[in-house]
Amino acid sequence: MQIRDLQNIGASLYREISPLTHSLHMKAPEGTGAGGDKTYHIDRRAEEIIISSLDALAKPLTVISEEAGTVHLHGGGNTVLVDPIDGSRNAVHGIPFYGTSLAVAAGTVVRDLYLAYIINLVNGDAFWSEKGNNAFYRGNSMRGQTGEEFSFVAFQASIPSRDLSPIMPLLSAADKVRCMGATALDLAYVACGAVSVFATASASRSFDFAGGYLLIKESGGIITDIQGNELNTLALKLKGTTSLLAAGNTGLHKKALALLHR
Repeated sequence: MQIRDLQNIGASLYREISPLTHSLHMKAPEGTGAGGDKTYHIDRRAEEIIISSLDALAKPLTVISEEAGTVHLHGGGNTVLVDPIDGSRNAVHGIPFYGTSLAVAAGTVVRDLYLAYIINLVNGDAFWSEKGNNAFYRGNSMRGQTGEEFSFVAFQASIPSRDLSPIMPLLSAADKVRCMGATALDLAYVACGAVSVFATASASRSFDFAGGYLLIKESGGIITDIQGNELNTLALKLKGTTSLLAAGNTGLHKKALALLHR
């Protein structure tokens, strides 16, 4: 696969999914996806577009997607991690911050990732990366934040009573904090320098963070779990989960870890 294949899928999604933003039909639950979350019409439609587009490439691929689970196309091959709608709850409630994350790996663990593409389906912001070839935002090379100030810290807390306490020392040290509700997009905005640090003690699945992982690595950032452990050997599978700590540069990441474990 090549990055233009993912870009073409993103363009199709932006054309077809964006008009659904205020559709009442979009909000109708349609069961539970393979990832365990409630599935809505917008999730299902986005996944249909993605899988049919991947199938049309006529290449052996193994798709791991939040809704459909594991799908082998043309006998199965390189792994494609798909989050059809990252921020589904935002989309369903009319909050304009959600997108799609796509990532491709030559093997079965995180270090095998070699392509990433994330698109904000509200405004068309597109981020992509090829391993070893930098990361790009709307066609321009991007880098994470250069300074070591916690200017803007984003976080996720799926269960606030459990997930806020472990990251509170970091949040307390930030100038501004936001819980925006879409992990892949949070990571993309860390990669382009808009967000200083993203942290979550919640269980993030491989299709949630795979695209953002490569974007951050290729833009000079650091991404680990909140204990500081590398994610390289983490399996790319439907049920695998990890906490996340992503920063725009090494200094920021070290400062964040120190706060979390002082």
